[in-house]
Amino acid sequence: MAGIVATAQVVINAPADRVWTALTNPDDVKQYMFGTAIDSDWQVGSPITWKGEWQGKPYEDKGQILRFEPGQAIAYSHYSPLSGAPDVPESYHNVTVELSSAGGGTRVTLTQDNNASEEEREHSEANWHMMLEGLRKHVEGGY
Repeated sequence: MAGIVATAQVVINAPADRVWTALTNPDDVKQYMFGTAIDSDWQVGSPITWKGEWQGKPYEDKGQILRFEPGQAIAYSHYSPLSGAPDVPESYHNVTVELSSAGGGTRVTLTQDNNASEEEREHSEANWHMMLEGLRKHVEGGY
């Protein structure tokens, strides 16, 4: 993890395999991630894209799968043209999502590195908390 790291966490009252499916299945992702269409073959080194609309603006974010451990962890790089930053390696964040046991449920811990400031970290954390809460409601609601 480089730079200032944003962290978000949620406990979901569901088994890890169900949470994992919701994290990697495009139909699930679209339900809780602001209508985003996600595309990847989930192989380390493969591309990953997110397409949708955010605050009235269409976007297509991109990255690369860095780690993929089914049922346990996924990591990917992420770049958004909406950030206004140039498409260079320094403009990418690395996002890691890890699952762990939490009583009868699953703890989801997300970290995002390379935030340029504390303000950017706080903004990222707020967005990730919103997304993880949507994930929790989606999974616990029986999709």
